[in-house]
Amino acid sequence: MKKYWELFITFAKIGVMTFGGGMAMLPILQREVMENKHWANEEELTDYFAIGQCTPGIIAVNTATFVGQKLYGVLGGVVATIGVVFPSLIIISILAGLINNFSDLAWVRNAFAGIQVCVCILILNAVVKLLKKSVVDKRTLVIFLLVLAGGCALNVSPVVFVVLSALAGIVLKQLEVKRA
Repeated sequence: MKKYWELFITFAKIGVMTFGGGMAMLPILQREVMENKHWANEEELTDYFAIGQCTPGIIAVNTATFVGQKLYGVLGGVVATIGVVFPSLIIISILAGLINNFSDLAWVRNAFAGIQVCVCILILNAVVKLLKKSVVDKRTLVIFLLVLAGGCALNVSPVVFVVLSALAGIVLKQLEVKRA
């Protein structure tokens, strides 16, 4: 029971930082899951982020489910998922009652504007960390640049980019092996 409680509490702490949605939680997930708890390594966490982005739902919730399931099976996945969404349910319930009454106040609008800027920086920080760990050779640099260009130029689902990147990784690695 203690292991499930630790799983719940860890993901509830992550869930408290829901400002900006699931993407804003990525650096916190990375710190807690990988660096503090050692429940996943960098490669696993990157895979969880990629799969979590492609599956329905919020990336942080999906990642919590993957980590919990890896650690303690289906029940672990359920506990981690409940842990990460529990604070949101509480916070949203409180804010829903207050926001309508105070949304016209300038300081409330300014606070939310400040939070949005902070969320952008948190997401950028997570992207930079993942970039340093993911773009490790010419093959991954080519894939990165193609996805970056495609993401900027095309209005396509992230699933398409993930599938095409996986195929490109397989093909480019096979070509690299044949040359060696």
